[in-house]
Amino acid sequence: MIEERIKELVELLNKASYEYYTLDKPTITDAEYDKYLRELIELEEDNPEFVLPNSPTHRVGGEVIEEFRKIVHEKPMLSLSNVFNEDEIVRFDERIRKEVHNPHYVCELKIDGLSVSLLYEKGKLVRAATRGDGIVGEDITHNVKTIKDVPLTLPKEIDIEVRGEIYMSKDSFLSVNEERRKKGEELFANPRNAAAGSVRQLDSKIAAKRKLSTFIYHLPNASAFGLHSHYETLEFMKSLGFCVNPNIRLVKNIQELLDYVNEWTEKRDTLPYEIDGIVIKLDDLQDQEKMGYTIKYPKWATAYKFPATLVLTKLKDIKFTVGRTGQVTPNAILEPVILMGSTISKTTLHNEDYVKNKEIMIGDIVAIKKAGDVIPEVVEVIKERRTGKEIPFAMTHTCPICNHELVKKDAAYYCVNPECDAKKIEGLIHYASRDTLNIDGFGDNIVEDFYNMGYLRNFSDFYKLHLYKKELMRLEGFGEKSIQKLLDAIEESKKNSLDKLLFALGIRYVGKKTAKLLARTYGSIEQLKKASYEELVAIKDIGEVIAKSVSEYFQDATNLEEIERLKEAGVCMTYEEEVVEKIDFSGKTFVLTGSLSTITREDAKELIEHMGGTTTGSVSKKTDVVIVGEKPGSKYEKARALGIMIWTEQEFLEKVQK
Repeated sequence: MIEERIKELVELLNKASYEYYTLDKPTITDAEYDKYLRELIELEEDNPEFVLPNSPTHRVGGEVIEEFRKIVHEKPMLSLSNVFNEDEIVRFDERIRKEVHNPHYVCELKIDGLSVSLLYEKGKLVRAATRGDGIVGEDITHNVKTIKDVPLTLPKEIDIEVRGEIYMSKDSFLSVNEERRKKGEELFANPRNAAAGSVRQLDSKIAAKRKLSTFIYHLPNASAFGLHSHYETLEFMKSLGFCVNPNIRLVKNIQELLDYVNEWTEKRDTLPYEIDGIVIKLDDLQDQEKMGYTIKYPKWATAYKFPATLVLTKLKDIKFTVGRTGQVTPNAILEPVILMGSTISKTTLHNEDYVKNKEIMIGDIVAIKKAGDVIPEVVEVIKERRTGKEIPFAMTHTCPICNHELVKKDAAYYCVNPECDAKKIEGLIHYASRDTLNIDGFGDNIVEDFYNMGYLRNFSDFYKLHLYKKELMRLEGFGEKSIQKLLDAIEESKKNSLDKLLFALGIRYVGKKTAKLLARTYGSIEQLKKASYEELVAIKDIGEVIAKSVSEYFQDATNLEEIERLKEAGVCMTYEEEVVEKIDFSGKTFVLTGSLSTITREDAKELIEHMGGTTTGSVSKKTDVVIVGEKPGSKYEKARALGIMIWTEQEFLEKVQK
C-alpha cells in the first residue's frame, strides 16, 4: 500500500512539473503540489527502500560532492560562429546556398546561460556535464537533478544524449540578488553569472534554491532515431518531456529569417529570461552533414549576436583632427571592438576639458557606448585596470594640419590660419551636402576622416574612391555593403544639374539661388566659362560683387583644371529643369524631428495621414522617411546611420503640393 502510494505521488508530481515547467499549463495549484511533496518526503523517509529513481524529492538537493569530476564528451560540444549584422547573415545564407539548393532554416532564441549535456541510459538520467572546453567538461549531475524541468526519467527506455542551456529567469535573478544583498554578499552581475555560479556549487541544496531552468535544443545523433530535420528533432525531444523553447520558427528563405531576427531584436525585453542573439541552423540533417564542420564550428549554423550597448577596450592613442570650423578635437584611437553591430576603432573626446574631467590617459581600458544608439563615446575609465604604464594626456597647442598656433575659445582650441587645410575640408563637406550634390552618406566626420587619411583632397577625388574600395572596407565602421552605398551615391551625384554643381564648387558669393540663375542663363559650364564680367553684371540680380567673383573663379587655372577632372569623371556640366515626381505616401512611415518653420507639426502629421502615410515618434529600420526641421537632434543622426531617406521641411512641402 505504501509502495503504491509512493508511485502514485511520484507520477502525479512529475506530471504536474512537466505541465508547469515544460507545457506552461499547470493543472494543480502550488499549494496542492507542496502538500503532495511533503507527503512523499515523509513516506520516503520512513520507507527508504521504496524511493524511486525519478522521485521529485531528488530535486530538493542535499547531495554534497568533494570536487567536480572531469567528463570527456563522446562528441565535442562545438561552439558556433558569430555574425553581427544583416550583411553577415546574408553572407552566411549565400555560403549555404553554394552547397544546398533552397535551404530552410530553424531560428531559435539564443538563451544567455551555460551549455549542458544530459545523458540518459534506458530512459534514466545518469549524467549531466558542462561544456567546458568543448572536449572535457565537469560533472554537475547532483545540481542538474534539482532543476525541475529536467526529466529524471523519460517515457521511453532509450539511451540518448541531449544538449541545451541552463539559465536563470529574470525574476529568480532578482530574488537571488535580493537575498544576497540582505546577507551582505557580493551581487551577481547578471542572470548568466548567477546560473553558472549555481551549477558549480558542491552542495546541491544551493542550486535547488536558485530556481534554475533549461531549454534543450540539440540531439547529437538525431539520425539514429530516424529523424530527418532539426525541426523534427526539436519536436521529438519535446515529446520526451524536455523543455524546448516555444519561440522556434522554421523559415523558408532569407527574408523570413531576417524578419525573425528583427522581430526578436525588438521583442527581446518582453521575455522572462535573457537572450543575447538568434541561433540560425540549417534544417535538413543530410544538408548539415554535407556542409560539415571546421575545427571549431559547424558550417551549417551560426549565431547572430545582438549589438552590445556597452563594451570595454583599450585606448591606444589620442590623435588630433581639425574640423571644418577650424576646431581641433582630440580623438581616441581604440583597439577595434564591436559595439551595437559595428566595429569601433575611433571616437571623439570632444575637447581638453572632457578628457581631463574623465581623467583619460593613453593606455587606459575604457568603457564605450553609443550615445543615442548612433555615436560612440567614452563613458568612463576603468581605473582598477591601470598598470602604471599609462601616459597622461597633453593638449596640442599647434594645428595638426598646418602647425599654426592654436587660439582657445571657450572650451575648444581653433586654428585661425586662413590657408589651413581645414578650409578644404569644409569645402569638401559642402560639395557633398544635401543642398549641393547630395552624396548620401558623406557626413562631416566621414569627409574629415577621408581627408586626413589622404583619400579626399579635391572634389574630383570623390570619383576616385572606387579605386580604394578594399582599403576603405577595412576602416572602422565600414563593410562591403556600406562602402558600396557610398560609391553608389557618388555615382548618382554625377547626374545632378549644373546649378547643383555651381553651388557645390563654393564660388564666393554664389548661393543656391544665384547658382540656379547662372545655370539657367548659360545652360552649360562651357558657356559660363566664356562669360565676361560685363555680361555677368548685366544679368538681373547679379551685382558687381558676384559678377567679379564668378569671373575671377573661371580665370583661375587651378579651378579650370579641377572642373576638367570633374568633367572627365562624368559629372553633369549642363542645366536641366528639375522634374518633381509625385510621391506615393501610401503605407510609408514618417518621423518628424526638429523645429518646423512654415508648418506646425500637427498640420504636417495631418498632411501625411491625408496622403495615406503614418507618423511615429522614433526612428527604426522600418522608417521610410525622416522629415527634418531646424536642430533635428539624434533622430536625424540615427536616420543617417541607418541610411533612411531624409527630407528637409521645404522638400516635404514641395512633394505634398505636387
